[in-house]
Amino acid sequence: MTVTGVPLPTTKNSPGRSAQRGNTSKRRRLLQPALAIALVALLLGIPFWLVIATAGKNQAEALNPNLAPPSQWQLLENFATVFQQGRMIPAFFGSLLIMVASVAAVLALGSMAAWILARRRGKGIAIVYALAISGIVLPPAVVTIVMLLRQLGLAGTAAGIIGVYVGMYMSTVIFFVTGFVRTIPAELEEAARVDGAKPIHIFVRIILPLLGPTIATATILICLYVWNDVFYALFVIGGRLDTLPLNLYQVASSGLYLQNWHLIFAYIILMSLPLLLTFVFMQRKIISGITSGAVK
Repeated sequence: MTVTGVPLPTTKNSPGRSAQRGNTSKRRRLLQPALAIALVALLLGIPFWLVIATAGKNQAEALNPNLAPPSQWQLLENFATVFQQGRMIPAFFGSLLIMVASVAAVLALGSMAAWILARRRGKGIAIVYALAISGIVLPPAVVTIVMLLRQLGLAGTAAGIIGVYVGMYMSTVIFFVTGFVRTIPAELEEAARVDGAKPIHIFVRIILPLLGPTIATATILICLYVWNDVFYALFVIGGRLDTLPLNLYQVASSGLYLQNWHLIFAYIILMSLPLLLTFVFMQRKIISGITSGAVK
């Protein structure tokens, strides 16, 4: 082909060149996920190995925690020592009591509040919703909380710390559940009202069964926060009721745990097992709850 008598160059894609570009693109698509997985495994695997290796050492080897494996594994022996001498059983039941009561209360109150906020419209409701989820980014004032609990006579009690956790994590439940409820057709509720169902029956029989994935997500998140909390527990119930993190904090610098890093790391492993098992059994619902509640 020519223009004004000047021939124009023609380009042709040879089959070899196209195949080479295809192979390069395919290798790149495979390499990027592999590198991402390797990086995540490295970032998570090193801390996990440090904890497990230190928990399996004796006192002399664990004095300076490092990534070296123990010369002789004594993980089970350290677990037994923690159980027998570390006051772990009473602390476990204290953590279980506070966590179960806090999670049940915050899920019940938060899901009902989220249902109302999701079904109402108007500027006033929008303002209330903004205030309800503001607790996600606004930290609570510890001094004010402690002073208020002392005036109410709840300082140093299980009821006091349960009330603190319910107030702190109500915003998280409202945020997740409101987004999910808005995806539920309102016609289901209208049909139930026509049949004469009361609001509490509509919520329990229609809305609540549909909130399974979102409730599972909120449950594991709040369990994680409450189970591992030592800061608020120290100020509210410090010394009057044992929890696992609070007990570990109190004895880590004295007595059995003085310079015994192998026992501290063994305690951490045992303390983390209940949440790890909960996450393994609920991971599918957690993922679907995050995508349906937070994204939608």
